[in-house]
Amino acid sequence: MTPLTFLQSWKDLARHFKIVSSLHMRDLFATDAKRFSRFSIRFDDMLFDFSKNRITKETFALLIRLAKEAGVEKYRMAMFNGERINITENRAVLHVALRNRSDRPICVDGVNVMPEVNCALTKMCNFSTVVRNGSWFNINDGIVDIVNIGIGGSNMGPMMVIEALKPFVQNGITCHFISNVDDSNIYQVLKRCRPETTLFIIASKTFTTQETIINSQTARAWIVKNLGEKAITRHFVAISANKNAAISFGIDINNIFSFWDWVGGRYSLWSTIGLSIAIAVGFERFEELLFGAFDIDEHFRMEPLAKNIPVIMAMLGIWYIDFFGATTHAILPYDQYLYRFPSYLQQTDMESNGKSITRDGRMVDYHTGPILFGDVGTNGQHAFYQLIYQGTQLIPADFIATVCSHNPVGNHHRLLMSNYFAQSKALMIGKSRETVRDELIQQGFSGDSLEIAISHRVVLGNRPTNSLLYCKLTPRTLGRLIALYEHKIFVQGVIWQINSFDQWGVELGKKLANIILPELNGSKQTDAHDSSTNGLINHYNELC
Repeated sequence: MTPLTFLQSWKDLARHFKIVSSLHMRDLFATDAKRFSRFSIRFDDMLFDFSKNRITKETFALLIRLAKEAGVEKYRMAMFNGERINITENRAVLHVALRNRSDRPICVDGVNVMPEVNCALTKMCNFSTVVRNGSWFNINDGIVDIVNIGIGGSNMGPMMVIEALKPFVQNGITCHFISNVDDSNIYQVLKRCRPETTLFIIASKTFTTQETIINSQTARAWIVKNLGEKAITRHFVAISANKNAAISFGIDINNIFSFWDWVGGRYSLWSTIGLSIAIAVGFERFEELLFGAFDIDEHFRMEPLAKNIPVIMAMLGIWYIDFFGATTHAILPYDQYLYRFPSYLQQTDMESNGKSITRDGRMVDYHTGPILFGDVGTNGQHAFYQLIYQGTQLIPADFIATVCSHNPVGNHHRLLMSNYFAQSKALMIGKSRETVRDELIQQGFSGDSLEIAISHRVVLGNRPTNSLLYCKLTPRTLGRLIALYEHKIFVQGVIWQINSFDQWGVELGKKLANIILPELNGSKQTDAHDSSTNGLINHYNELC
């Protein structure tokens, strides 16, 4: 494999960067009346505007050429064809099969996985229906607490989706999420639930994840204490590939939902891990979520790279991370229902591309995955936007908004949207020294105080942003939005020549925690570690 920095397109981009890096977007807009139409793409009701980026027509062409030379089309085909592109675990990567709404077979080792996927979906449909209509617990009031016990993708995906689709959640169904092993997490959830109408969903591929198992055991003890041992089969279901462990826990074999090794945790909400979603909003709307992701899968699979939204998103990220030296990226949804979306993308992106070794085992000599952060709407404006505007770091940002609110109240949404449009414009144009001077003179400033005041108020602008705008946040729209970022992450992993589908760093932390756990006994001193870790453990043992 030719190292990334040896590719001709990479070298051409490096030379081009020296020429265009000082250009200001104000001037690029002023000299190109067609810039918006050239650098924006419509997908159904969704508009992706990338015109407020520090690129020219030549920059864009060179970025697309890099995508071609780095093999994006080849790896894209390999993923959709079920090849084992997760090389360190020898697995296929087929979250696209989970939302394949066509008759097209998707195979792993020559076996079409779609019949098994569709069978699991049918089981989800049947189960979610009986819970929603009250017949699972034989209740009339329809009040049910659904408690999802999982961590990582088994928690963050369903939690984000259910929050985003709150307008569609059935009255009487309350979804809770237990992930953290901190006892306060499960304590706060259980005190809000009625044992007789609480359904626990244990979401764990291996059924051995430490946090999930200890939380599940605590939940089990709570049910047994209140309802007796026989209640376990009615109050617990499992989503796992380890059926024997689930059965040993006491779960009825008919209440175990399939999970496959070619589904990565952070891409699993489309699978049976989405059972809590299907119960909350109904299976029809869960299917709409799948259809939305499938829409983008087909767009990503079929569109030329230069018209392919996830590819363009990815290549713009490469441009800023590897040439401008940007280390962070802001996700800025102007929709309260998407308030968990930035943290969801943190896992999806940072666990996927937080790597420093190439697929053939070399240490990279360039930056890979960015640090993601964000918050909703005007909350972020009163928190960290100041750093984006006038700080020393270049922070590219994605602005996401819906045209129509689910809850129109007075002038709220128009005010929100005025801020959405204003922020990306302000970040682009900034505020020049001349404009600031004129304003301050009109306010009565003069002399030395004028010059000092000017320097503090100048905003350089030229801060890059993408804007995504769509009609309304529906299940289908949300599916599209999530899939856009999944494929963006995939493309960047291909460019950086890393494996986006493992997480061996996280595994190290888990192993060390298991070694340390027996030492937290409240009595013995330890000297088994470095002096800092020893000191911390010994201080803990003294106090507990």
